[in-house]
Amino acid sequence: MPATLDTVFAALADPTRRMILTMLLEDDMAVTDVAEPFAMSLAAISKHLQILADCGLISQEKRGRVKWCKLEPDALRETSAWMQGFGLMEKIDLDLFERFVETQLNHADLFAEQEDEREDT
Repeated sequence: MPATLDTVFAALADPTRRMILTMLLEDDMAVTDVAEPFAMSLAAISKHLQILADCGLISQEKRGRVKWCKLEPDALRETSAWMQGFGLMEKIDLDLFERFVETQLNHADLFAEQEDEREDT
């Protein structure tokens, strides 16, 4: 089923699903790894993942006995184009966005290392 603006916006309306998408920016993840930081059942996370998959924001693939999730950023292109029609958003440069996320992750890792060093002293 092709994604519609309604299904994409409905999927993005939930903070848990937005957090899952943020987690998948870094790399593909096993369903159990996606579920780990959330205080909810694996069944509940699976429902969130199914909603994201149904609208094309993620894809899921079985590798052996493990189900993996992958971000599909192209699914946001139509949504982005629609929003640009209102002049509220600049065109999304996905390469620039990826570099921004990598920078943020590197800063977070550096901060965590500094915190660990302070705790050790």
